[in-house]
Amino acid sequence: MSKTNQQGALYEEARRIIREHNGIIRTSQALKAGIHSRTLYALRDWGELEQISRGVFRLSDQPPISNPDLVTVAFRIPRAVICLISALAFHELTTQVPHRVSIALEKGAQSPRLEHPPITVHRFSRQVFVAGIETHDIDGVPIRIYSPEKTLADCFRFRNQIGIETVLDALKLYRARRQFKVSELLEYARICRVEKIMMPYLEAMI
Repeated sequence: MSKTNQQGALYEEARRIIREHNGIIRTSQALKAGIHSRTLYALRDWGELEQISRGVFRLSDQPPISNPDLVTVAFRIPRAVICLISALAFHELTTQVPHRVSIALEKGAQSPRLEHPPITVHRFSRQVFVAGIETHDIDGVPIRIYSPEKTLADCFRFRNQIGIETVLDALKLYRARRQFKVSELLEYARICRVEKIMMPYLEAMI
């Protein structure tokens, strides 16, 4: 096989592997799968791959990403969980458009380095961090996001930063659009230590 044919076979194999990863891959994943970094950069330079973030590549013929910021965060910081205003926006419990992606990390976890999108990091204790995590598929990428009920409890906990009106508006939207899961709300309120604060608002809505 000629050198040109060998290179062509390498590029085709790289495309196949990336498609098996739902069309998006980290450099570390590519290297582990046997794709040389030169192959990645060649495909990028030819326009067959787009670099959506440092070390994250996506096949250019894929449909547009519906939420590129969350996808990028999930790839670059896989241990993070989308929280607070960003989680409210995902669950359609706020009219606010987040300008930064709010993420939760367990206390003691290494601080992430991410140029884009801008992020706000919140540190949670182990018990608070692991509670209420859901995994949602966005464009074939698993995204860790807190459930609506856990998000509301977190928002009451951070009400001084978010603004109590934003929190109460989210609770009203939750009440209007979803099954009102009082037991789950109270359980997460207990875990987040805001049960006494949330209770009067919940009682007013029951």
